[in-house]
Amino acid sequence: MTRALIILGGTVMGSGLLYVQAAQRLGLQPITLSDDPTRYDHFAAKGAETIRVDTDDLDALTRECSRLRATYDIAGITSARDSFYATASKLCRHFDLPGPNPEAIEQCCDKYTQRQLLAASGVPIPAYRLAANAADVEDSAAEIGLPVIVKPAVGSGSVGVRLCRTADEVVEHTIHLLGRKWRSSPKILVEGYAQGPYYASDIMGNEVIAISGGNFGPPPHFVFREFSCPAALTDEQQERIADISQSCLRALGLGWGPTCIEFRWTQRGPVVIEVNPRLAGATGPQLVQLAYGIDLVTEHIKLVIGDECDLRRRHSHAAATRFLVADRDGTLDRICGDSQAAALSGIAEVKFYVEPKAPVVRKGDYRDCIGHVIAASSSLPHTEAILQRAVDLIGWSITPCPTIDEQ
Repeated sequence: MTRALIILGGTVMGSGLLYVQAAQRLGLQPITLSDDPTRYDHFAAKGAETIRVDTDDLDALTRECSRLRATYDIAGITSARDSFYATASKLCRHFDLPGPNPEAIEQCCDKYTQRQLLAASGVPIPAYRLAANAADVEDSAAEIGLPVIVKPAVGSGSVGVRLCRTADEVVEHTIHLLGRKWRSSPKILVEGYAQGPYYASDIMGNEVIAISGGNFGPPPHFVFREFSCPAALTDEQQERIADISQSCLRALGLGWGPTCIEFRWTQRGPVVIEVNPRLAGATGPQLVQLAYGIDLVTEHIKLVIGDECDLRRRHSHAAATRFLVADRDGTLDRICGDSQAAALSGIAEVKFYVEPKAPVVRKGDYRDCIGHVIAASSSLPHTEAILQRAVDLIGWSITPCPTIDEQ
């Protein structure tokens, strides 16, 4: 009977395809369960099986997995996204498969509960309040003091996250969030703005594997422009981030499988912005592999199927990603220079997430990225130079959508 790995959901610009490919390398049949498989970049992956199922319905997922067991030896169940990870862990428990604690994953995915647990354990975090309506948000912002971050209490990819510098901006963004479709009563998190360089620790089990650095485009949104591994930190700074990372795991009951913890290095040192019970999104796993020779996706799958993982570093390089970000809404007319950029020495990948003639609508989050370039070399300055040469070769054009007056 063929051994299979079940993957819940997927990611457009993240690790979904990497999980499919890693499963195949391990001799597993990848089977993706999704409410809309066509949205994800691994939908057409050669040899991968995709099944449409309501991923919000645990009973439906359980029935589908039970049906698949008649044909496959299900070796493990996992996900590349935290929105599905708690469900995957419940399925693991139901079918007696290796996996994380579902309760720990659920409380970590609720950002308010997460902050309560971190604060109770003395982990440095921004001031925060939970709000359910516009009046609560305004009062919370006034108590914390402007500027503040206003965002949904559940979510990822910086969706709905905004820096608000004035009371008017707080009101405007609150109206925007409350106008969204919510599965349950809306919960909005208001936080103090932690200013300083951004870092993220990649963890497998209880071991900090890598610490990366990143920067964003202009506020009020938080759209990544570049990410590099390892971050330019002193040994003492790395140790402080690693120590706080361990405190987060203890506070939240994590420590099985992957965790990605995001920080800002403020005037009072590293402050935890968010703990994600999954691998880093976007190109994070690829950077770790290029920098240290550790394939976090493969090692995670090994844990999922009950094998031992190998987290030894094979080398020490510097890897970085430059994200290609849309500068306007409209229709993507053309892409050029990507083949020439990909041919440069040191370039690991050039990838666009959208095809020519596709609509481009900026959202102020990860969806504004239309592609990326990844490079690696023996040093970060050299890697940065390679990236710049590649980006200079790449071009695209977006024709703005006609206004009502022009139609």
